[in-house]
Amino acid sequence: MARPVTLFTGQWADLPLAELASLAKGMGYDGLELACWGDHFNVQEALASPGYVQGRWALLREHGLTCLAIGNHLVGQAVCDRIDERHKSILPAHVWGDGDPEGVRQRAARELADTARAAAAFGVKTVTGFTGSSIWHATYAFPPTSQAYWDAGFADFAQRFMPILQAFEQADVNFALEVHPTEIAFDIATSTRALRAAGGHRRFGFNFDPSHLAYQGVDYVKFLRMFSERIYNVHMKDVWWGRGDGTVGVFGGHTSFGDARRHWDFRSVGRGLVDFESIIVALNDIGYAGPLSVEWEDSRMDRVHGATESAAFCKRLDFKPAAGAFDAVFARENP
Repeated sequence: MARPVTLFTGQWADLPLAELASLAKGMGYDGLELACWGDHFNVQEALASPGYVQGRWALLREHGLTCLAIGNHLVGQAVCDRIDERHKSILPAHVWGDGDPEGVRQRAARELADTARAAAAFGVKTVTGFTGSSIWHATYAFPPTSQAYWDAGFADFAQRFMPILQAFEQADVNFALEVHPTEIAFDIATSTRALRAAGGHRRFGFNFDPSHLAYQGVDYVKFLRMFSERIYNVHMKDVWWGRGDGTVGVFGGHTSFGDARRHWDFRSVGRGLVDFESIIVALNDIGYAGPLSVEWEDSRMDRVHGATESAAFCKRLDFKPAAGAFDAVFARENP
């Protein structure tokens, strides 16, 4: 096996970590990418108590598991977003506070900076997450949207995230944005623009997840090759598209996941249309040696069945890169 296969715990936050750790080991995982919600990883407790950090590691090791990244997507979403009542349900109470939008954004920024420090205290070098976006609502350009309007959105991102990235630098931890609709970067073009807005900060990179790129028509293998030095984490998640009943388009039609009318929906790894073979080849080509972290989402499948088959799929698919050219032997001189 070339890379550890881990499970992102965000979709399992209804289970206590002690229960999930045992389950994950039984499903075939080598480790967990701990989400900062549920009881899986508490940022403020990790900062306040060395005993908390030791306890989390003891629990993982008891089940033969490791942790190579933690995820704080929910708090990150609030850093740049236009805050509304939906955010209250995903944020810790101390971040939501009185719900004043600018106050929420500022508290979210402090919590994300604290996440870098908590990751360092935990001995993990990568935090995955979201950024939110002040301009996602204007993705479809009507009323007519100028480049200056979008430039202002990237400037807002830079103004809010540069202090956060400085905290990541001080902690010696990388921030890996999961490129995703609703974020400041949701395809190759916007990822390029976000990286430029961040001044090429070395702590700003990407959590590669092909499922969010594929149904948009974005070349997800090209993404790996273009941003080869910025791939700080990889999510293995599948999706199919073009299979609905023709009544719902790529924007989702205000339908829920699992609705048979949808043009696209997430699938258990290996059951969608993502070309994971080409992804593994590209990961080997760019020298990525980090985890393959399954983010399991499939509205139609039992999650234990799905996560178990996903771990097996990833382990079967992955392979070590070649130690040298296969035809090098033919270049040896005859004795």
